[in-house]
Amino acid sequence: MGFEVRRRLSVADTVTLFNAVVGFVAGAIAFTDPHLAARLILLAVIADAIDGIVARNGDSSAVGPLLDSVTDVVSFGATPSLFLYVLLTDAYGGIEAAHPAVFVGLALLASAYVVCSIVRTAFYSTYFDSPDERPGMPNTLGSIIIATAYLSGVTDPLVLSVGALGLSLAMIAPFDYPKPGPKHAIPMGVVQAVAVVAPTAFFRAGPRAMLAIALLFFALGPWVYPGE
Repeated sequence: MGFEVRRRLSVADTVTLFNAVVGFVAGAIAFTDPHLAARLILLAVIADAIDGIVARNGDSSAVGPLLDSVTDVVSFGATPSLFLYVLLTDAYGGIEAAHPAVFVGLALLASAYVVCSIVRTAFYSTYFDSPDERPGMPNTLGSIIIATAYLSGVTDPLVLSVGALGLSLAMIAPFDYPKPGPKHAIPMGVVQAVAVVAPTAFFRAGPRAMLAIALLFFALGPWVYPGE
């Protein structure tokens, strides 16, 4: 039968794959331009939201959920971890410059985020079928916090990495995080787009506003936000 890619992939899947491309490019660019990499992580989040909207409007496929899960691990698990790894090794020394124990510690600290993202994704695929079951912080939310914090001026790699370690644990925490409905998701998307297009405009207003929104949702979402 063959793959029959053109027949089996939907428009939503195409957006998902675009998300994967943006996430990969963000990880590659992090080595030379972390600022641009952070903006691309936010662009990948926007693409992820768009593919969800397209899928919910009927243009989905049987393979779509798996493609979405795999892409989430790439763009919102591996790429943020690689972003943190680059910042840490630039500050404290890479494999050739740092003491081996220091390098191993930095690598483990940076990799915690992708490990927890993988665990969360695997558990969702295996154990959680109901849309009402949404334990753990979404890795997209963690990626937004990491990227907007950096764009807002929080550039100390140790501060970002320790914060990311807390976000990592939140991904496998027992708290249910509701999914934002359209009336909130669309305005948040606009703010996020401003953070991507003009991150330094008006004293970094875009990324700082998005960071404040994301932190509020991180802290209060499981308890006060009703979801869609």
